[in-house]
Amino acid sequence: MIVSCGEALIDFLPTKDGEGRDSYRPAVGGSPYNVALTTGRLGIATGFLGGISTDFFGEMLAAELERSKVSLRYAGRSARPTTLAFVSLAHEEPQYAFFDENSAGRLHDPAAHAPIADDVEALHFSSFSLATEPFASRLATVMDQNRGKRVISYDPNVRPTLIPDREEFRRRAELFAHGADIVKISGADLDWLHPGGAVETIAAGWLAGGAGIVVVTRGGAGVTAYTRTGSIFSPVQPITIADTVGAGDSFAGGLLARLSEKGLLSIGAVRSVDHAALKDALDFANRVAAVTCSRPGADPPWRNEIAG
Repeated sequence: MIVSCGEALIDFLPTKDGEGRDSYRPAVGGSPYNVALTTGRLGIATGFLGGISTDFFGEMLAAELERSKVSLRYAGRSARPTTLAFVSLAHEEPQYAFFDENSAGRLHDPAAHAPIADDVEALHFSSFSLATEPFASRLATVMDQNRGKRVISYDPNVRPTLIPDREEFRRRAELFAHGADIVKISGADLDWLHPGGAVETIAAGWLAGGAGIVVVTRGGAGVTAYTRTGSIFSPVQPITIADTVGAGDSFAGGLLARLSEKGLLSIGAVRSVDHAALKDALDFANRVAAVTCSRPGADPPWRNEIAG
């Protein structure tokens, strides 16, 4: 099983009403939530670890997890409100405005719910749940407790408007990257964490510090994975883009799902994966992300929609 850890929220996506006026429509979302939807829909045993409200938005979130074959064993339900995020698509990368105070997700305590079971082969951590307290510290504890026992996957997925202390976030991101078996990061996030830094140098530093694989996504420019034995490039396939909301999450979910599908989602296998097998996983993840980009919102594909 792959368990994705972090926030579940409602994205309000820009649209037009029947009279052509600017409007918003609600959609389930959250980076780790989207990763869980992706791996679940791709046929991999999946769980979600995070707080979900019992309000009507929370019911939407829980229902979509269950429809996507994601277990709620590690999710905690409470009457606190659901986190809301308003999305702007006016720039190359989606921009977000969050409403998260006293939310079910932010105040979730994993220690109060089921412990991680032996059948969990990987834990994925990402996004602003790693920046907002007290959930950030609680997730860091989960990560520490499981490091060396199962694959740790990490994607900073930076949300600057929710980061009160940039230097503290960068310090923690470095610790997480050094302690992860798989680091997946977008070029935009890399530029925010290390302005002006050379990608190869940063990846080499993380690998030397303890990371197993570093995967850098560059949108339409493709994906490059760095290992201790070299780098592998995977181009993206040309598509008609509806929007890029959830593209990186679908890629991360696709990568984890493919490694699991091929029997490679263990600490030893990830850290010794050969370039051909890694290239196959990157190409598969790119195909998954392409389907998500071809339709509005974070709506990852099911396994029967992906060839190979």
